[in-house]
Amino acid sequence: MLDVCLLGTGGMMPLPRRWLTSLMTRYNGSTLMIDCGEGTQIAVKEKGWSFKPIDVICFTHYHADHISGLPGLLLTMGNADRTEPLTLIGPKGLERVVSALRVIAPELPFEIKFHEILNPEETFEINGYHITAFRVNHNVLCYGYTIEIKRAGKFDVERAKAAGVPMRCWNPLQKGETVIFEGRKYTPDMVLGEPRKGIKVAYCTDSRPVPAIAEHANQADLFICEGMYGEPEKEAKAREYKHMTMKEAARLAKEAGAAQMWLTHYSPSLVHPEEYLDSAREIFPATIAAKDGRTLEMNYE
Repeated sequence: MLDVCLLGTGGMMPLPRRWLTSLMTRYNGSTLMIDCGEGTQIAVKEKGWSFKPIDVICFTHYHADHISGLPGLLLTMGNADRTEPLTLIGPKGLERVVSALRVIAPELPFEIKFHEILNPEETFEINGYHITAFRVNHNVLCYGYTIEIKRAGKFDVERAKAAGVPMRCWNPLQKGETVIFEGRKYTPDMVLGEPRKGIKVAYCTDSRPVPAIAEHANQADLFICEGMYGEPEKEAKAREYKHMTMKEAARLAKEAGAAQMWLTHYSPSLVHPEEYLDSAREIFPATIAAKDGRTLEMNYE
């Protein structure tokens, strides 16, 4: 089971009833966050979730509305006596940017591990999360992310017997572990069937529509995408500042074959995004104008 919460849905600046865009997920006792703008801590508190299990924070890019909340969050985690390492993932320059921000949070009781993305696409395996970062098209170096929870195939008794796998090895192999028993190596593929469909979430903000977004959101159970502007007269502005309109996001969701799409990262001028939802739904009916705190409990099929 994967819990997903869109903590905030705002772009550029926090508003009285709209925090900056940030995503938080929980899986098997581990919490992941994507982006951490000003006010993210308050959004987490309003949701009632905990800072302590946060094991990894991914950054799309280094504009202030996506990272300026990090120093305060690090201090809060440190004051909670956290000692476990924290992993940060982001575009090239991550360690330099975070080190600059840490001038106001210099001493922490836990280690920070940096993973800088140096290629157009990179993958990471952390605590059961399969994370893929993919480059998008903004006016600075920027990435989207997919978060997948893989699901192994069913245990196949006949396959295990045919391969001569001792019964005492079945349980660890079923859990995905490799076993050495009486000098022989046994691997999970010897007892498991074909992998089953897992859970997939795709996340993209601050970009023009590019093929990589639809490719990586392909068959996503949930596609979270910026809908910076809904007004037809703002299309030229979206192109100029390398953002997306709601209709452009809907076209990507349709192309990807996603199950549903949550719009986010609204312009401060877009006070009521739901007023422009019909035009997006004409293209992709399963479009939702998400609000702060929207949550989904995702389970395997």
